[in-house]
Amino acid sequence: MAGLFKGSLAGPGYVILNILRVVNIIALLDIIAASVVMIVKIKLNNAFFFFESVSHVVTASVSIFLIFSELPMFQNFFSRFWPQLGPESGLIVLSLAMIVLGCSVLGYLNNESYSEKALDTPFWRIIASAGFLSMTAGILNFFASFIFADSENNLTARQVRSYGAVADKVVERKSSHRSFQLSRNGGDTLPSYRSSTRTSYRNSKRFPLKISSPISPVEMRTASEAHVMTPKLAHHPALKGEV
Repeated sequence: MAGLFKGSLAGPGYVILNILRVVNIIALLDIIAASVVMIVKIKLNNAFFFFESVSHVVTASVSIFLIFSELPMFQNFFSRFWPQLGPESGLIVLSLAMIVLGCSVLGYLNNESYSEKALDTPFWRIIASAGFLSMTAGILNFFASFIFADSENNLTARQVRSYGAVADKVVERKSSHRSFQLSRNGGDTLPSYRSSTRTSYRNSKRFPLKISSPISPVEMRTASEAHVMTPKLAHHPALKGEV
């Protein structure tokens, strides 16, 4: 699918994906509003209401975190610490997170404390709209991540959303600039340890040898005789009379 539409949808994908980005932010803001409503309208049925409040706070916190990932001024942070939501990733993780958040918010409507009778109709509509809008945006992001990605040029939907039809040229220029910086710093080549290790191993096994001129057989015999000591006959058992 990406190979069929990469030429025709690279330019329109820039507009469509940025519109979808606005929809994502609106849906996540709606999730935050729904979480706040459920915290305010929570009923103190028993002592476990605290944990329900914590779940709403976590839902709102995750939504705020995802909103930051959609804003262009925090791209360096997400590229370094959260690459799944960074500028070089697709929209799969974002779409799954939004679907889960939407299902979680809609699941609270099964509770009688959050029914339309218990809540006012406007508050109930905020919760329902937040769930449906988040799920719908998540599904759209899921399909957009495959439709607008260009696997041949290693382009993701986020890169098309940021650069449009010139995404392949911008990404290629950035990658070449990065490789140039690595080559200047010597980071693109790894040190070779094989030759040095082999040399040190050979040197450790060798002993320093000093080769002199050949020794003649006469000198060898004389040297061997010089090291031979004549036994003392006074210590022989026969002379002591022990035999």
